[in-house]
Amino acid sequence: MARILITGGAGFLGSHLCERFLQEGYDVICMDNLITGRPENIAHLLGHPRFRFVKYDVTEYIYVPEELDYILHFASPASPIDYMKVPIQTLKVGSLGTHKALGLAKAKRARFLLASTSEVYGDPLVHPQDESYWGNVNPIGVRGVYDEAKRFAEAMTMAYHRYHGVDTRIVRIFNTYGPRMRTNDGRAIPAFMSQALRGEPLTVFGDGSQTRSICYVDDLIEGIYRLLMSNEVEPVNIGNPDEITMLDLAREILEITGSSSSIVFKPLPEDDPKVRQPNIDKARRILGWEPRVQRREGLLKTLDYFRREILGA
Repeated sequence: MARILITGGAGFLGSHLCERFLQEGYDVICMDNLITGRPENIAHLLGHPRFRFVKYDVTEYIYVPEELDYILHFASPASPIDYMKVPIQTLKVGSLGTHKALGLAKAKRARFLLASTSEVYGDPLVHPQDESYWGNVNPIGVRGVYDEAKRFAEAMTMAYHRYHGVDTRIVRIFNTYGPRMRTNDGRAIPAFMSQALRGEPLTVFGDGSQTRSICYVDDLIEGIYRLLMSNEVEPVNIGNPDEITMLDLAREILEITGSSSSIVFKPLPEDDPKVRQPNIDKARRILGWEPRVQRREGLLKTLDYFRREILGA
């Protein structure tokens, strides 16, 4: 029976990955220090005979007594509100944490998958962004702690692949949404839904013309699974190219919630990307993958979760 270690496994994406690999018949070890992960995300898995949770900081030496077939390194704060609150921990988990996880993969002869991000492209000068684009990142800006941590993590992953022969994969994850996002994590969809459900004004930054391309979590997890099982070593974008402005997204969420909240505008945060859209030609060609969940369908599923979280309904 195959065994997988998922760092950051109590987070939004990590918990969905834990579920997927249990469904596929794996033994799953979930490791998380719970800085941004939530015990509630994995509470329903704790009684499962093939699931084990280990509370641990992966920037320290990682010891796992069992053999491992796969390691998925998803440990990291992932929203601006988080990585600006814990900037040094964000840098450490991207650098030291990646180093420790890769060392474990080398020792166990396990296949390693790095959760990278579209943030490696920074505020892009190329649109849409494909994997050959090197990015436009401010290394000393407030977002640099996350952007550069992930860029370093990619470089470290490729170095372990080339120098030590570790079997590696790199997924560049674009904006993803769905159940188990924290209501206060600061990203657009949780913020808009929480504000709409509470009857508060929806906060749009700048004039709202900046774009994002949002992917429902089930589609993303499928793409990650296919990448892990593929032979592709270099980075692959996984995301939904369905681009929308933040102002239009706010209006859409007002419509589906039936909220009478207003929209207020605040200054654009430093280095906030103006556009963000994945070119997924590579994922289509190599993985036979593309997103299937339409935005309205995904938003309605996510809204059900936020209603339970905020209203208890």
